[in-house]
Amino acid sequence: MKSQIIDISRMLTADVAVWPGDAPFEMRTMMTLQDGGTVNVTRLNLSAHTGTHADAPYHFHDDGRTLEKMDLDIYWGLAQVVTVGRPGGGLVPVDFESYDLAAAPRLLVRTPAASYPVSQFPTDYPYPSPELAAFLGEQGVFLYGTDAPSMDHVNSKTLPGHHAMLRNEIAILEGLDLRQAPDGLYELVAFPLKIAGGDGSPIRAVLRTLS
Repeated sequence: MKSQIIDISRMLTADVAVWPGDAPFEMRTMMTLQDGGTVNVTRLNLSAHTGTHADAPYHFHDDGRTLEKMDLDIYWGLAQVVTVGRPGGGLVPVDFESYDLAAAPRLLVRTPAASYPVSQFPTDYPYPSPELAAFLGEQGVFLYGTDAPSMDHVNSKTLPGHHAMLRNEIAILEGLDLRQAPDGLYELVAFPLKIAGGDGSPIRAVLRTLS
């Protein structure tokens, strides 16, 4: 059977939900062929953490790596999609007891946050606890992706989930759209932009089926 490509990126539109208080996505027309321009040109205004995006450690730690220093190998290769039912709060290893988390070094987690429309920021969502981050590190996981908007509660000021991921050398993807990707193993491609000093970047994340 021919492999298939599954787009797991959110569409960037004017109504895509952003972190409370963050800049909304804007695409402004600067020149059009219809109005006599030589080309069609638009200007984008957006947060580095809009929609489906990668966090760099610098996002939450002054001494963390910035985006252009991240190893690209992290974002391309074998990944496992799993589903958790916990609607909110910190995820722990028992939430994944039906999965072999050592099956792939990149873990993509579908949560109840998937039920929210793209225009609505989730009022509650599950996020990895420090206990889970340590467990994932022991299983060889080095990338954690989620359809939720953060590794921590929306009101957290200390960001224990983010920092636990960093301690365990686990890279972060947030805002995935996993609705069309059944649980299982895939090839992931999810490169961030090469931004000097960048704390994050929107990505075009895709999965390719293995058979």
